[in-house]
Amino acid sequence: MSHSHHNTAIKATLFSIFGNLIIAVIKLLGGFFGNSYALIADAIESSTDIFASVLVLFGLKYANKPADKNHPYGHGRAEPLITFLVVGFLIFSALFIAHESISNIKTPHQLPQKWTLLILAPLIIWKEISFQVVMKRAKETNSSALKADAWHHRSDAITSVAAFIGISIALYFGKGYETADDWAALLASGFILYNSYKIFRPALGEIMDEHLNDDLVAEIRKIALTVNGILGTEKCYIRKSGLKFYVDLHAMVNGNLSVKDGHFLAHQLKDKLMEKLPELGNVLIHIEPVE
Repeated sequence: MSHSHHNTAIKATLFSIFGNLIIAVIKLLGGFFGNSYALIADAIESSTDIFASVLVLFGLKYANKPADKNHPYGHGRAEPLITFLVVGFLIFSALFIAHESISNIKTPHQLPQKWTLLILAPLIIWKEISFQVVMKRAKETNSSALKADAWHHRSDAITSVAAFIGISIALYFGKGYETADDWAALLASGFILYNSYKIFRPALGEIMDEHLNDDLVAEIRKIALTVNGILGTEKCYIRKSGLKFYVDLHAMVNGNLSVKDGHFLAHQLKDKLMEKLPELGNVLIHIEPVE
């Protein structure tokens, strides 16, 4: 990845780590002293986010290592692998929250304190802002791991909204509705599992070299035609590794050109593509002669 993209991704991940650390402590204290398991469940989800973000940080640093003898295409595939681990954290937290919610539903307990709502409201806003910030950086850098980290923020916001609704119901209806926030936590665990799939699916596609880059293919074909001597393009295969895209392109040239001239045109085309599209890691050009 480019140095600027790498720094952007690292800063976004550090933002996630420190933000989640502060929020997890606030939620845990609020849930413990405010008799709200939904808020404690929320704190657990935020705690797993911290470990997930640390994994993302490690993955980004490792994926940025240059190519070597054993890894001629670089170490970019480490990024979707880290994404799988992040998804694992999400699934674990969702199942743990669901299990504890069911246990609390079966066990009578006190109503949550009113002031817990004052904790949740600003945290919901902050987590949604965090999602927007990290997702923007993820799109800028083409990072699947950073997208997973962003969805952690969105999942946290969802669990917080569920906790807010559950606590509000419990406080409004009073005795007999003490488990409302536990039901809210159980519902939130379902949302977390759904988001886990949304994160997992594109990372799996990246590992399997699934074609997901129609816009980039169109841009590559358009740029190719600006190179003098390139008459058109045929096959264009793209696979993603880390934050970079690797391209195999068949370019059409005059069949009467010498091998030397065809080789020169291939290099011109590659240089042009690498210049115009900095997200490309490498381009392999195959020359197709035409009459």
